[in-house]
Amino acid sequence: MFTINQRAPIYDPEAVQPMRDELLYVGFEEARTSERVDSYLKQQDDKTVFVMINSVCGCAAGSARPGAALALQNNIIPDKSITVFAGQDRDAVDHFRNNYLKNLPPSSPFMALYKNGELVYTMQRHQIEGRYSEEIAEELQKVFNQYCSAQGPSISKEMYDKLVYAKMCGSKIPLNEN
Repeated sequence: MFTINQRAPIYDPEAVQPMRDELLYVGFEEARTSERVDSYLKQQDDKTVFVMINSVCGCAAGSARPGAALALQNNIIPDKSITVFAGQDRDAVDHFRNNYLKNLPPSSPFMALYKNGELVYTMQRHQIEGRYSEEIAEELQKVFNQYCSAQGPSISKEMYDKLVYAKMCGSKIPLNEN
């Protein structure tokens, strides 16, 4: 399942799949390897890329994922939305942090927007904690309106209204046995 240079996930992949599925459902693409991270973030020609480091943290990620999903219901959205999962896609997350987040401390969940390959916005865990998903979405939508030009929403309102969020405390997720 993992190549020699990929570290196994910390948490049971099956247990966190619903948290991945939330973001995939609203149009995120997974960048589960260092190479995939580079393929999304190095190919920039007047494009915007929204990056979210997903997390099992129930307190912050439980607002971050719904906030990001709601933000993508905006009329203006990034050209591409990608996600890496902390504690799961460990090498990809480390590669992203080391190569695309110079001088920022590790944070998960975490959101960033890149335009033309340049970091133009970040939302770190301490800016997520204690906020409602609607507050997070409102801030992200302002950023999208400022930097992005792709037509939104990422999915239809009918599809969005069917989205069910994972409600699970991160401390209850089993560790990976591999």
